Amino acid sequence: MPTPTTPVAEPPARFRDLLASEWIKTRSLRSTPWTIALTVLFVIGSAAVATLADSAAPSGPADFLPYDTYPPAGYWTLMLVAGSTGALTMVSEYSSGLIRTTTVAVPARGSVVLAKAAVTAMLWTAVGTVISTGSLLASRAILSERHAGVPLTHPGVFRALMASALLAPVCALIGLGLGVLLRHAAATTVTLVFTLLMLPPMFSERGDWSADVNHAMVSAAWKRLLQNWDPDPGSLGHTATIPGSWLVYAIWPLIAVTLAVVVVKRRDV
Repeated sequence: MPTPTTPVAEPPARFRDLLASEWIKTRSLRSTPWTIALTVLFVIGSAAVATLADSAAPSGPADFLPYDTYPPAGYWTLMLVAGSTGALTMVSEYSSGLIRTTTVAVPARGSVVLAKAAVTAMLWTAVGTVISTGSLLASRAILSERHAGVPLTHPGVFRALMASALLAPVCALIGLGLGVLLRHAAATTVTLVFTLLMLPPMFSERGDWSADVNHAMVSAAWKRLLQNWDPDPGSLGHTATIPGSWLVYAIWPLIAVTLAVVVVKRRDV
């Protein structure tokens, strides 16, 4: 007579297992390396073009402009690509129905979101660092030919390097949070573009409340961190502070990931 067997309960997935799983999902997508490679080439290329255009007759290190090394056009593209890729880490699971399998395998939905956020942050921090460093090296090489190169220790250079490197993971985590909240690719992309790029110019820096709203935006904080000159004391505008701009960098992804964890726990798949 066969003896009954007791089913063996599998141990719950550890967080490092979730990290490994999310990393496999990310690197197995064929679009990931192509997207990253094209973004790196485009942003660094835009830095080289901007430096060539604005450094026809430099006279010294004072002519170093962070907006040449880190031009808005290139880094707005980086913001959108990083944000869209971060959003797709969640939106793709909802659109394909894979989220049901994921939540059955790992009932702790919050841990799944945190694992996705960790992998997304690590990936885009690495990409952002490569792009930011490459932009600086390309710009310095062009300026050095005109005897106007500046060292990393020049005031404002290292801060601009760090701010531009961290811009990618900040936007990627914001995109991830919006992806959880909206669960639709088109709606998430439109909201991302509006939040990151279209909303800040709508608020002037000449009024107290509008300046506060403008300074609370990620793109405005990035521009302030690039600025390597002191604000004009006679200006009518209200200038953001350096610590406040770094705080914006920290608060936006923190709120986005926190909301994503809360929502995914309370909402049905």
